[in-house]
Amino acid sequence: MSVTRVRSKHVHFLWGRVSMSDWLALYWARLFPAADWSFTRAFSVSTATVSSTSGMDGKRPPFGNRHLRDPSQVFQHNAWDNVQWSEEQQSAAHKKVLENSSQPLPAEQQEEYENKASSFWDDFYTIHENRFFKDRQWLFTEFPELSSGHKSQAAVDGEQRSDSEKSKDYPGSSATYRILEVGCGVGNTVFPILQTNNDPGLFVYCCDFSSTAVEIVKSNPNYDPSRCLAFVHDLSDQSASYPIPEESLDAVVLIFVLSAILPSKMQDAITRLSKLLKPGGCILLRDYGRYDMAQLRFKKGRCLSENFYVRGDGTRVYFFTQDELGDLFTTAGLEKVQNTVDRRLQVNRGKQLTMYRVWIQCKYRKPGNSQTRHQENASP
Repeated sequence: MSVTRVRSKHVHFLWGRVSMSDWLALYWARLFPAADWSFTRAFSVSTATVSSTSGMDGKRPPFGNRHLRDPSQVFQHNAWDNVQWSEEQQSAAHKKVLENSSQPLPAEQQEEYENKASSFWDDFYTIHENRFFKDRQWLFTEFPELSSGHKSQAAVDGEQRSDSEKSKDYPGSSATYRILEVGCGVGNTVFPILQTNNDPGLFVYCCDFSSTAVEIVKSNPNYDPSRCLAFVHDLSDQSASYPIPEESLDAVVLIFVLSAILPSKMQDAITRLSKLLKPGGCILLRDYGRYDMAQLRFKKGRCLSENFYVRGDGTRVYFFTQDELGDLFTTAGLEKVQNTVDRRLQVNRGKQLTMYRVWIQCKYRKPGNSQTRHQENASP
């Protein structure tokens, strides 16, 4: 893979599509050459661009709590959270995005990428099967809602099953805690949940756009139909139904998946998912943030629309702001629990290289019935 290294006063910078938790980025980096990174001299590790907040005790500080206080210690860990950007960095990133989005693809090509979206993902999983991704063990640190012993908010509030839930017999209907992952790929989130969460009342649903990916999940020796249901589903298809009734889920997981669909279809997708949540249930999301290194690497001719791009393998990606995600969830009637941007500095200690990533992590909860009643009683 061809990359560009820029020597700065403090460290070397390697600009490639590298992600700590999602090794798919490595593959995508090979699909198009490195861009002109002459502007990256603005991105140097210095006292002015790092957080001075102290970290937390423990084996692995959660998302947003490993802070680089001393730039000379940058290679002591593989990643640092909340690395603050200078105005020069922000300006350079904005300039790069304006440059790489100045020549959007023609409408007919964009339509082709939309119509063939599932085939692009099928091709990817046909080639790589289950050998490409790493299991996401960090999930239980960032999202304890997926861990064993976590009770649903409805159970805490003592609320009964909804009428729609009672009236239907469906896979997992007897479970007391239900999780749905949308965009499950080959199971790198689902199987860690099933292996780590030993709650006998747990049932996990998982779906993906790619039928090839779903077949790989079902062929995994850890796939247990008594605890899990994998199925093909298009998140962006308004007419596609889920095999579960409304108000039946405790958690919905979206890990780097919402960014893969057309921006114009995102609101409907979130609204439909919110209806599946029990009162008190949460949507848990992590996705790409604006000016992530992956966005800055795109060259002209890969832009579909503002902040929406197509990779060399035909898959697409959008880069969010916190406000955009917040608007999607609140419009769907959900309440904010967390909406955090992590400007993460990733480190290759062996090669003494650093890379800037920008991710957004969100938790949005469906108001509980007891909370709704309280609000109604408080109204004049």
